[in-house]
Amino acid sequence: MKNHHILALAWVILVSGCSLLSRHALDEQYGPADPKRFDAMRAPLPGLAFRRDVQPILERRCVVCHACYDAPCQQKLTSWEGIARGSSKDRVYATRLREAQPTRLFADAQTASQWRNLGFSAVLNERDASANLAASVIYRLLRLKAQHPLPAGSILPPSFDFSLDRAESCPRIEELDAFERENPFWGMPFGLPGLTTAEMSMVTRWLEAGAPFEGMPPLPKQVEEQLDQWERFLNGDSLKQRLVSRYLYEHLFLAHLFFDNDAQRHYFQLVRSRTPPGVAVDLIASRRPYDDPGVDRVYYRFVRERETVVDKTHMPYALGAKRLLRWRELFFKPDYAVDELPGYDPDAASNPFTTFRALPVRARYQFLLDEAEFTIMGFIKGPVCRGQVALDVIQDRFWVFFVANHGVAQARDEFLDRQAQFLRLPSEEGSNARIIGPWRRYAQLEEKYLQEKSAALTRYTLDDNRPDLDWIWNGEGVNPNAALTVFRHFDSASVVKGLLGEPPKTAWLIGYPLLERIHYLLVAGFDVYGNIGHQFLSRLYMDFMRMEGEFNFLALLPLDRRREVRDYWYRGADEDVKNHVYGSLARLDVDSAIPYLSKDPLPELYAMLRKHMAPVLDRRHELTGMADVDLRRDLGTLAALRGPALSWLPEVVILRIDQPARVPAYFTLLRNTGHSNVTSLLREGRNLLPAENSLTVVSGFIGAYPNAIYRVERSQVPALTQAIAGLAGETDYRALADRFAVRRTHPDFWPISDALQDEHLQREPIRAGLLDYGRLENR
Repeated sequence: MKNHHILALAWVILVSGCSLLSRHALDEQYGPADPKRFDAMRAPLPGLAFRRDVQPILERRCVVCHACYDAPCQQKLTSWEGIARGSSKDRVYATRLREAQPTRLFADAQTASQWRNLGFSAVLNERDASANLAASVIYRLLRLKAQHPLPAGSILPPSFDFSLDRAESCPRIEELDAFERENPFWGMPFGLPGLTTAEMSMVTRWLEAGAPFEGMPPLPKQVEEQLDQWERFLNGDSLKQRLVSRYLYEHLFLAHLFFDNDAQRHYFQLVRSRTPPGVAVDLIASRRPYDDPGVDRVYYRFVRERETVVDKTHMPYALGAKRLLRWRELFFKPDYAVDELPGYDPDAASNPFTTFRALPVRARYQFLLDEAEFTIMGFIKGPVCRGQVALDVIQDRFWVFFVANHGVAQARDEFLDRQAQFLRLPSEEGSNARIIGPWRRYAQLEEKYLQEKSAALTRYTLDDNRPDLDWIWNGEGVNPNAALTVFRHFDSASVVKGLLGEPPKTAWLIGYPLLERIHYLLVAGFDVYGNIGHQFLSRLYMDFMRMEGEFNFLALLPLDRRREVRDYWYRGADEDVKNHVYGSLARLDVDSAIPYLSKDPLPELYAMLRKHMAPVLDRRHELTGMADVDLRRDLGTLAALRGPALSWLPEVVILRIDQPARVPAYFTLLRNTGHSNVTSLLREGRNLLPAENSLTVVSGFIGAYPNAIYRVERSQVPALTQAIAGLAGETDYRALADRFAVRRTHPDFWPISDALQDEHLQREPIRAGLLDYGRLENR
């Protein structure tokens, strides 16, 4: 064993020595690196503009893997500033015993030299201009791909690791010589075809010129005026205005805000600043939006979004005259007083029922309901959602409904005042949380809350308020946010308006306390740089959130059938878990007022809910509206597939159907994996029920991370269905992919990719961003 340690140490010394030698050689030839070289933008050359000529190439060929927290090596190519920042060998998504230093672009450092101090290495040349290519990591990796295209064969060899938690090499410039010798096929784009000659020439020209950037174009005067108007609104001096603005900020800090009358759709982020409107923003870069800002007065300001819009983080939220009127109606028309402002002590600030006690519950809840899809999207597109462990708490597909904003007991102000002590969240433990002790405490608090809620709900329903369809918010007949569908794609997820697919196994009915807690648990209170204790507490507590939503839904069923449905949803789970869903802890011993006619009430309830929601259902993804009746029939046959064969199908497949004399039609195939229950942490494989696998087929695009792209002729759709139905192993799937898949190695991969990205952006100009290829399969 001692010899092994000596060898390992020798290897580290050897590698470090090679790096030092290589760096010394670079310094000798091109001079020492100047970490401040890209602290300021370099003036562009005539006829060469980054945003016009270079950025579109990087977006379609590089950003599709290098964006957000899961960008390999933290190399974000979504902006010039991200390129200048460089790369890091530290991972954002990691199992760590202590919290990590946050490294958020535009927040935790502002210049390239500041990022060097945080351990980031340059990917642009920071030496003499004569080394703009030779000392550029970007150029060298692009050139490596040009010199060594993908290996022959439709499937790449095992040396190409595409797993979510794969090892990342992240070579610095002084390590590139060795990297190129050892991994000649690992040029960029990794595991995909290289740039065309024209694209490579353009990027090379830009790099050779020193990576100049002309800066962002000025904002239109109309947009500037609206920014000024909204900042004046958000920074009023009254205590009421300051509390309302804090509430708005803590719910919108991840949003891509835009003005509904801005045809160019400039996006902005709402931030906390030390400086008031009219003065440059002095950003308060706290881990969480409710952390102590360290100043007596916080100002809420807008900063321009400078990064490429990517689907996996894009959460658009419109501002305009109607929105402003709505917020005034919700928060300023009611007669209430704010006598003092809450502080930022973690125990209180992490609990919205304490912090915002002075604001009317009805106003807070309606604010969340108005854009419920956005609210739910926070925990799906925020940083918490990355990875299987974070998402195995939810079913693969379920419908979401909301409690109507009237007198239902658990939404009353006085009830929440009494229960706030039991609604504390694990995020108050901070980013260096322990697991066992805190977990027991929060489990006890949840049990006490469920008992109190059950008692209050029973009192309310005994007063001639038995559960019926009037409990369900119908969007006032106009708001499509009233009915949502959530899809889980193993290690990512999606939420869309509408009730998609056949009736699901489970559904959630969400009221204000639950909706607010989901946000403060998984969005406002979650720190992606937190330790393993923080991450696991968040995941474990989310079990309670799911079970509460399911309990609320079960209350709509006949009293004598609720346990039966609960037991079906939680096959194999222990009684303690079931009692959290419906039983000794969460219960309602009052029958539903819904007049059921059949002996199978669950499908009947789903049918009634479809009818109840019909006026507001978003049907853009449904197949029922297709004009091509024959294609609709064939896709319906595909969507009807069930069972173990689907286990071999990817989670998310973009299906392109080429039709004679027509533009291609795009659909998404979403595999829904059957589970006996979703309560086992890290043991999901034990709860799989392949016989209950199902498939949802939708028009357009759902899912930010496609796992596969299929391209078929219209006449081949029945053959695709037959091939999927016959899958019994990896050999069968390979045969299917040989016929229909656009693999990573496909010679036309990029033209096909450009066409589908264009269609996605044109079909959903506000909601869509660039799709990510980090999870494309290699089968």
